[in-house]
Amino acid sequence: MRHHPISPITERMQYRAIGIARGRYMPTEKEELTNGFIYTRDGAKIPSVTLGKLLNLIRNHIQLKKLYLWIVYPRCREISQLHLQMVGVWEPKTSKNLKLIEGTNVDASMLPEQENYFSVRGELIYTEPKKNVLVIQIRQIPRGSKLFLPPFWLQVQGKVPTILLNHFLALDLRRQNQSLILERYVVIGSLAKSCL
Repeated sequence: MRHHPISPITERMQYRAIGIARGRYMPTEKEELTNGFIYTRDGAKIPSVTLGKLLNLIRNHIQLKKLYLWIVYPRCREISQLHLQMVGVWEPKTSKNLKLIEGTNVDASMLPEQENYFSVRGELIYTEPKKNVLVIQIRQIPRGSKLFLPPFWLQVQGKVPTILLNHFLALDLRRQNQSLILERYVVIGSLAKSCL
């Protein structure tokens, strides 16, 4: 069994945006489970969609009245409007394949980063330290029959100096309400194209 819901990095310049959101998932319609909201313990109501095999898990094993640690991909559909794509649920006390979802009390202390943690790796394409805002561009790996997936952007609250524009950063973020807040960042390398 994997002891952490977020996979370790396998490449130095690996793009990603993934996190953990603890809450109750409520679909917008009883028969349509793909769209809904995650209601978090801190009172946030975050628009969400379920992806892939998670939909089957929700239909057959998840008790929607309970809190879970959801594995999610963050997106910003509008400025300062967080949207989550739900890809999994993490229950360290259950079997490897998550066929059984037991218990209501997920122990978030088993996560070193605690709940509401997000790991984002991408290119800094905008930063305005005086306004406490930055934007990271994340490139997606093509999947299935799609040869190209467009990059997407995440707006983050925090300060990163303008000298780091066009640099690849690894960021540790924390969700607060509808915002992703910068806790720390590491510069991985420059992505600026040379003018030769």
